[in-house]
Amino acid sequence: MRVLVIVAIVSVLAACGGDRLPARQEAAQQAPPLIDAGRLDATLGAFVERGELVGVSALVFERGEEAYFGAFGMADREAGRPMRRDTLVRIFSMTKPITGVVLMTFYEEGLFALDDPLQKHLPEFAGIQVYAGEQGGEVQLEAPARPPTIRDILRHTAGFANGDGGDQSWVGERYREVDPGNFENTLEQMSKKLAGLPLLFQPGTRWYYGPSVDVQARLVEVLSGKPYGVVLRERVLDPLGMNDTRYTLREEQLERISALYERDPDGSFTRVPDELSLAFNGQERPLTPGGWGLTSTLDDYMRFARMLANGGELDGVRVLKGETVQLMATDSLPPELTDRWWLVNKGQVGFGIDFAVRIAPPSSQAEASGAVGEFFWDGLANTLFWVDPGNDIAAVLFNQYWPFGKTEIQKDFRDAIYYRDETATALNKAPAAPDSPRLSD
Repeated sequence: MRVLVIVAIVSVLAACGGDRLPARQEAAQQAPPLIDAGRLDATLGAFVERGELVGVSALVFERGEEAYFGAFGMADREAGRPMRRDTLVRIFSMTKPITGVVLMTFYEEGLFALDDPLQKHLPEFAGIQVYAGEQGGEVQLEAPARPPTIRDILRHTAGFANGDGGDQSWVGERYREVDPGNFENTLEQMSKKLAGLPLLFQPGTRWYYGPSVDVQARLVEVLSGKPYGVVLRERVLDPLGMNDTRYTLREEQLERISALYERDPDGSFTRVPDELSLAFNGQERPLTPGGWGLTSTLDDYMRFARMLANGGELDGVRVLKGETVQLMATDSLPPELTDRWWLVNKGQVGFGIDFAVRIAPPSSQAEASGAVGEFFWDGLANTLFWVDPGNDIAAVLFNQYWPFGKTEIQKDFRDAIYYRDETATALNKAPAAPDSPRLSD
């Protein structure tokens, strides 16, 4: 049955052109539902019971209706405060897709083209050079074969270094010295500092995760003539009713923000001191990064995910056109671009506009379940969301620990959702009976 539905979806997509997300949803109505709340309860609850997580929560919509909510463990272990539906978490890089949507509203207005050179709108990037190694102890720089484009900053192929501790390149060291992402920089200052550094590689030759989405936020400011935080509220957060999603926490929100934990090598969790975990969100800062920094709740982020799942519209409010969402959710990496750093660890995926995009079914039992055509992204504190148009599913998963990974929570959560769909699971099976009762029942 599932194979027949997939064939039907492909046929519908070929026939209907730009309005493809609603067509996929219509096809998905013909298939049996996937979500089993008891299985998801058992899967998530087991992580807390085994001590592998301090707290976890999740929300899933299927066919436009809530199919699952569950919360287990503690949002603040030391205060005895449980994980709840309205718990606020730091979503880190799940900020990026929101920024991408904001920027693409200006694309729809014709204010830029994807292949515009970045310097056309941000002149500080004119004359940027590319790091070409060292020779005789001297750093070699060369002109770019082509200037970085807006398309490059949408798909992480511009050539920017990321400056984190793992980037030991000469450019990475200079990045840390200049510190474009300092909380006290405005986006304008960030962009100019970044433009003063050489690119790490020739534009378009590698996928390399870095500050590209912060540059997107600066581009929004230039196109709109307004601060990014204002445009963010005007174009996405307020229209969707995402009232809890923000950079700077309000006083009444502080009692709902989750603690942040560091997972130690022995599997135990140490609370990150509040003065560090709230250093950015606890007070207003000049920087409003496009690539990280927002806090949100399950329901707020689900409204964003549902808007995407519904082709850019939610509850009568249109944020993007359906064809723009489809553009964002289409793999834009050329096949010859094989240097994709750790993106390959996400599975059989490419990359669209601020989303990873699944282009093939899971290749082995070691890979997390997923459906071809889904688009998704996650965050440093192990948050995750995805939209699966073929099955008409939107899912949000919250944790608050780092470093990223180190447990199988994302894989097991995905496996528990897709356990009925062998084309999406590579025969993975979550450890719960299909008719298991909910732990909360």
